[in-house]
Amino acid sequence: MSTQQFTLDDLKRILIEGAGAEETVDLDGDILDADFEHLGYESLALLETGGRIEREYGITLDDDVLSESNTPRALIDAVNGQLKGGSSQAAA
Repeated sequence: MSTQQFTLDDLKRILIEGAGAEETVDLDGDILDADFEHLGYESLALLETGGRIEREYGITLDDDVLSESNTPRALIDAVNGQLKGGSSQAAA
């Protein structure tokens, strides 16, 4: 099991590297519970983000994780569940 932790800063970095950021969205604001679509990230951007997370952290995210994790908090919880060796199904 890993003691590695996936944080909001990690997610923001990966989102920006993979899909950029809309000029009208402040990713440094309170975004934990904001819907990804409201932040300017649609399904294709989230698929890219999921792939980058899997490669960087050496985990496999269930197919449902990206479709059901519609906020940064939910995705962070799902990734951390995988890093701890548990199921990330309940993170949505």
